[in-house]
Amino acid sequence: MTALPLPPVRVGILGSSWWADSMYLPALANHANGRAVAVAGRDAAALAERWNVPHTFGRYEDLLESGLVDAVIIATRNDLHCPQALAALDRGLHVLCEKPLGLTYAEAARMSDRAASAGTICMTPFTYRYMPVNRYLKRLVDEGFLGRPFHLNFRYFTGFGQAGGYNWRFDEGISGSGALGDIASHFLYLAWWVFGDITAVNAELGRLVERAPRNAAGEPYVQADDNAMVMLQFANGAQGLIHASTVAREATPFGQIHELDLHGDGGTLHARVDWASEQRVYGARAGDNALHDLPIPDDIWNGARHDTVHNTYRDVFRTQETMTRQWVSAIARGEPVRPDFADGATIQRVMDAAKLSHATRRWVAVDEIG
Repeated sequence: MTALPLPPVRVGILGSSWWADSMYLPALANHANGRAVAVAGRDAAALAERWNVPHTFGRYEDLLESGLVDAVIIATRNDLHCPQALAALDRGLHVLCEKPLGLTYAEAARMSDRAASAGTICMTPFTYRYMPVNRYLKRLVDEGFLGRPFHLNFRYFTGFGQAGGYNWRFDEGISGSGALGDIASHFLYLAWWVFGDITAVNAELGRLVERAPRNAAGEPYVQADDNAMVMLQFANGAQGLIHASTVAREATPFGQIHELDLHGDGGTLHARVDWASEQRVYGARAGDNALHDLPIPDDIWNGARHDTVHNTYRDVFRTQETMTRQWVSAIARGEPVRPDFADGATIQRVMDAAKLSHATRRWVAVDEIG
């Protein structure tokens, strides 16, 4: 019997930034079951023309009320995530919402609970889960390469925060947090994904660069962190350290480096991505005398180019069934997908614990955050 074709999924984009242009619209451009039919945002017209999107709106409320879409992607400022997602869920729409899911765990929990009660298919897109280096690390850990996990040390270094001008990502009232939510959240998710539940944190959040006022009138605001160091305690007894800095300028073509170290009683794993050409996994089993390269298997590359990291990135997110494309396919099939809003709320809770730890200068149990 011939399988029936899957129903089309009409997607609206809330937000018209470079991220919608480089991540979401390319992913939808050649999807078999989903296509972008509407964009709402300040630059919606230009984006719609570039990607052949038929409808544009200046206000997200008008897009949600239009009846044109089955699902929405929320790629707006952090302070808009919660109200926009709740409005979409109240209309029975499926939602993909950027991380951090909300400004606080309370917001993220509301979003997660509402998604569950609405029965819609929702995703929190932790991008780095899908990159081949991290998928291979996850496989190796799951297969027992480390043995009993002892600790991990993940470092995300980039330098865009050295610019001292106003940037809403460092305005706590708009972003909720700075480096913690913007980049550390990615590696907190990877740590949780690889080692399991995080039970307690001890954090130091830095505000190392003085930033310009919000506007020409000198309007003040609470400056968010530009450097985050978070120690972790896992339910399995392992320990961890996440260091995410936006003021660590690196001498690479993209000005960014990811380094991940994992140790256990049975082995050691390392990974390094320089966002130019290096995507390396290497390690050693207990008893080995030297570290050796661990080539990423072909099934993980899945046809993606790996001459440069950006070509890998383009292929992973624009041609493979990952993240946006995976979410659309799940909607068409009526299947759940992860990372979902519950996963996004889990990481938000860890972030709130980190903020409380910094404020109170102590270890904070994650279950203190409610």
